[in-house]
Order: sequence, then structure tokens, then C-alpha cells
Amino acid sequence: MKYHKLIAGETTGTYVMESPVTEADILRMAQQLAMSRLSKGRALTEPKQVFGHLQTLLQYYEYEVFALLLLDTKHRVIAFRELFRGTLDGASVYPREVVKIALEYNAAAVILVHNHPSGDPEPSQADRVLTSKLKDALSLVGVRTLDHIVVASEGCVSLAEQGSL
Repeated sequence: MKYHKLIAGETTGTYVMESPVTEADILRMAQQLAMSRLSKGRALTEPKQVFGHLQTLLQYYEYEVFALLLLDTKHRVIAFRELFRGTLDGASVYPREVVKIALEYNAAAVILVHNHPSGDPEPSQADRVLTSKLKDALSLVGVRTLDHIVVASEGCVSLAEQGSL
């Protein structure tokens, strides 16, 4: 989906608007830009940039979403896939399905991602248990779990940075 209101500017990374835009247009364009930053072949080298892209994509959902960032052996993006949607305070995540998707994309590694609609990115005990289960299931088929990132309007929390991986 392209928006014709946006034209590339003369300087790389700048854009010119050819007509007025709404807040909804701006949010949609920001989400498209964030998704392009997580597109196939991109190397993930700056965790804070990745957090920003994920926050742009997931922070406005009013329900929980669990997603996978699938990576190759050099930690370049293969794909970003939303797998499960839930309710305001939870989503059912099935390890079997997570493993199937990782194998389908031939991923060498994954980053687990989910949002907290409450705005508080602090991982729950259930998030930590799920991370452990998924890491174990994925490791059985040779897929490394690099991180589990919880996204919220107040920020992002990395379970790897917290030492929970």
C-alpha cells in the first residue's frame, strides 16, 4: 500500500508532503517505514533502533500480539511475522506453531516480540516462563532465541538485557 501524499525529498531520508495528511496517515506511514526497516536482508545491529521500529509497529494495538522476527545466520532479517492475537491482557502462544514458522522460514535465530496494551513494558512471570519454553522448543530444532522484547507505549524491555535468556 503506497501513499501518494509522500514524495522523497532531495536529501536522503527526507520527504515532502504533496497534500495535507491526517494523524492516521502519519501513523500508517510511520508503521510502513518501521516495517521496511525490518524487511528481508536488513542486518540488526542497533538494538535501540530495533526497539523503536517494533514500538512503532505494535504500541497502538488494543490487544496483545505475539510476533517473531526471523533471522538468518548473520542475524539479518528474513521476515517479521505476527503469529497470535489475544485480548487486552494476554495472548495464547503455541510453541509448536512457533517452531513450525521458524522451520518454514529456515531461520537460524529468532527474536520473540509481544506488546503490552497497558503501556507498561515490564515482563510478567508468565512472559518469562513462555520465553523459557519457546527457547527450549526452538533449540531442539537448532534455532537460537536471541531475545524476547516486550513493547509498550512507555518503552521496550529486552529479556536478554535483563539476563532472563
